Amino acid sequence: MSSIDATIGRLPKAELHIHIEGSLEPELMFALARRNSVRLAYDSVEALRRAYAFTNLQDFLDLYYQGMSVLLREVDFYDLAMAYFRKAASQNVRYVEFFFDPQGHTARGVPFGTVMAGLSRAQADAEAQLGITSRMIMCFLRHLDEADAERTLDQALKYKDKITGVGLDSSENGHPPAKFKTVFRRARDAGFLLVAHAGEEGPPDYVWEAIDVLGVDRIDHGNRSLEDAALVKRIAADGLALTVCPLSNLRLCGVKDMKDHPLRRMLDAGLKVTINSDDPAYFGGYMNENFASVGAALGLSAEELTAVARNGFDASFMAAPAKQAALSAFDLAIRSSTA
Repeated sequence: MSSIDATIGRLPKAELHIHIEGSLEPELMFALARRNSVRLAYDSVEALRRAYAFTNLQDFLDLYYQGMSVLLREVDFYDLAMAYFRKAASQNVRYVEFFFDPQGHTARGVPFGTVMAGLSRAQADAEAQLGITSRMIMCFLRHLDEADAERTLDQALKYKDKITGVGLDSSENGHPPAKFKTVFRRARDAGFLLVAHAGEEGPPDYVWEAIDVLGVDRIDHGNRSLEDAALVKRIAADGLALTVCPLSNLRLCGVKDMKDHPLRRMLDAGLKVTINSDDPAYFGGYMNENFASVGAALGLSAEELTAVARNGFDASFMAAPAKQAALSAFDLAIRSSTA
């Protein structure tokens, strides 16, 4: 193991961009399919993995939504989340803000409450058994209309004590953030924090809309922001964090080679960058693999990787006292590991 890999392994981490449905590993997918008598389009784990040859975001999404078909009961969502939390704990992840896509389940007849019961039970057990604290962010599917998002928000209001924020994901091109301005305003008024996927495949204009029309508190991806110097200055001035997902960008062909990844340029521009895994079961890596891959390709130093890891806690939606405690614990862990 290299010294950088050892450093990455020791770093306490906060993950702010993980789609819990995107952590559904093929082995668990097949186990749930058997348990729930769901027929999959692939006859083996190996055949399914071979299908993970994506050329763009839509290729991935088509398979992602197929995978959701095995999630039917509360225990399925519990098992899904606990499998992720165990993996995260093994990589020294201490805090997680995870996305979930209720519309992808309610459209199949799975009650909103079933999803919430399974995920929230896993959260409690992950904290008690693994020492990982977490928060939920509910995402609207942008390929659906705003009326559908409005109905989903109506259902979510019952669970305001369990859902910290709302976000926007799924097919980006052709679905600008402004399409959802009314439902995001309602969500803000209801007390939810706001995030949105923007600038992954969509143009810089989508990032501007996420900031100025939706009023987001954080930007998910944001890679194409670098094409607009004024936008970069705005993001830096506002202190908006970017939840960057290196292996996702590589596997979805957002970058052709990790050496071309924009993370270094983001850091040089003074942006608050975090590293995350996005949909790790599909993209070949969880937090440590993302840190290692982009770190090696861009020649990031141990100090730079440490600063990015600290950003994860600083950019989180933890309440101020908890955030300060987490940052103090992070700094203590780093001092102890280098003593």
